[in-house]
Amino acid sequence: MNHTEKDPLQSRIEMTNWVILALFIAASWFFASRAFLLGITLGGLISIINFYWLYRDLKKVFRKLADGSKSSIMIKYYFRFIVTGIALFFIIAKTDASVVGLIVGLSLVVFNIILNSIINLITSKTIDREDV
Repeated sequence: MNHTEKDPLQSRIEMTNWVILALFIAASWFFASRAFLLGITLGGLISIINFYWLYRDLKKVFRKLADGSKSSIMIKYYFRFIVTGIALFFIIAKTDASVVGLIVGLSLVVFNIILNSIINLITSKTIDREDV
């Protein structure tokens, strides 16, 4: 099996996901209701797990494509989508988690990717400032 190292940006995004989730949870602990805290916590965990799951699946897909075999990425995508949907259904139906908190938690990875991309773009030395 060919093991490759993760891109530094990928590793930074993964680490920052947990830091942002911890900050959101800490802020919610002090300034929001218990339902909002639960929503942020569960939404953040779902989004981070989905991010890792997507990374693992895409890594397998590109490895298979490099070997010349066909991939089943769409089947895996729909499976992940259905599992996430079922988890969200049970969270909304069976817990008192705030839907707004859940949406904020689910947006955590997207927010983090945008934040890290902007930081990477600003600090990159390969971009000519006159082209921007």
